[in-house]
Amino acid sequence: MNPVHEDDVTFNAAALLLLIAGLALIGWLAGRARSNLLAGRAGAKLHSRPQYHGWYVALWLFAPAALFLAVWASVSPALITNQVLTTEAAENLPEFGFERGAILSDARNVAQGRQADVRLPAAAPLVKPYADASHQYAWIGIAAMLALALAGGLYAFTRIRPDFRARSRVEKIVMMLLLLASLVAILTTFGIVLSLLFESIRFFRLVSPAELLFGTHWAPTSGAPQPDTFGGIPLFWGTVLIGAVIAMIVAIPIGMMTAVYLTQYAAPAVRKWVKPCLEILAGVPTVVYGYFAALTVAPALREFAVMLGIPNASTESALAAGIVMGVMIIPFVSSMADDSINAVPQAMRDGSLALGATPNETIRQVLIPAALPGVMGGILLAVSRAIGETMIVVMAAGLSANMTANPFASVTTVTAQIVKLLTGDQEFDSAKTLAAFALGLVLFIVTLLLNIAALRIVKKYREAYE
Repeated sequence: MNPVHEDDVTFNAAALLLLIAGLALIGWLAGRARSNLLAGRAGAKLHSRPQYHGWYVALWLFAPAALFLAVWASVSPALITNQVLTTEAAENLPEFGFERGAILSDARNVAQGRQADVRLPAAAPLVKPYADASHQYAWIGIAAMLALALAGGLYAFTRIRPDFRARSRVEKIVMMLLLLASLVAILTTFGIVLSLLFESIRFFRLVSPAELLFGTHWAPTSGAPQPDTFGGIPLFWGTVLIGAVIAMIVAIPIGMMTAVYLTQYAAPAVRKWVKPCLEILAGVPTVVYGYFAALTVAPALREFAVMLGIPNASTESALAAGIVMGVMIIPFVSSMADDSINAVPQAMRDGSLALGATPNETIRQVLIPAALPGVMGGILLAVSRAIGETMIVVMAAGLSANMTANPFASVTTVTAQIVKLLTGDQEFDSAKTLAAFALGLVLFIVTLLLNIAALRIVKKYREAYE
């Protein structure tokens, strides 16, 4: 049997979905036609419109088959491998270990057309059993999928009657689909937390949590963990210095002044062009900001530091990364402040001006204090975005875990160290690699708390002014 190419597998899966969709369309037409036929009889009055009967048949035809196809796609590889292992060609395979998995993977790739020939001689006898098993289980899956589709369609078709509440059933099915869609984000977050917790627990079995949270020396090494080498304070300090101090010093004043100008002083034509141009900054890839920081901002800051006589000035500095990061998050602060100021009731502006206050005094003493909860929510969201940034730090601030207050020195952050620990050939059983998951858990908790605080502040603001 000829091997099945990877593109063909993708095309077959898409073709099966199109086949199910075509059957669902036929079911929709059949259900609607039967409903119209019943409505045409003397004295028959339909509870639901014919289109709802059609949708009921189509959903019963499509949903079970599509669900089975998704489950079969994840289960069939294991079934195929188990069948291959029962053949005579697999008798000489190693019982356990990496070699066994490599041989099976090599044979599977050749059988599915992902590579032209085997790389391991022991995999050659397994190619034909893999191809035969794949062919067999593919036909089993197609037959079962079509049987489910036809069974579901016939079940729904036979239930069409004049008094059948098709609209209610269809709406319930749609509501269930919407509920499942809304649970995707929750389930994804739950999965992230579980994966971080599982790996972090493995790390904390090797290294004390107190050392990671309160230690001052960061120099992890492979192999058995050495004492006083997993201190995370330099990483936390670098994260705060770049993301919460320097970046905020740049982003908050510029973002606030931009929001005040666009809401109070700018002409409508100017606002129409300036606001979209400003928000383009939020869509620029962070690697572009990293190049800008490393090739333009950092060398200029080093020359400036040398001119001031600052010793040991580096082209990798916290100041360069912080400035560019601050520019990147200006749209977050500006957009939130813009919306908050616009949401202040017009009566407060008019009352202040009617009492004799100037426009400048109205902005400083009325509008900004009234919009402050929303502005603070935007600032906290911007901080959480800044402390999670990676590319700018890696390219402009360096990877040195220094605990220094000198902004011209090279520092590193939690995210930069996670990248460093998980790139290259690493042993996933060593404390050095597992430390990345512990750092990710700490970062996740901090950003989660910042987002919760921001949402609570924004909720208070909305309750006060909506």
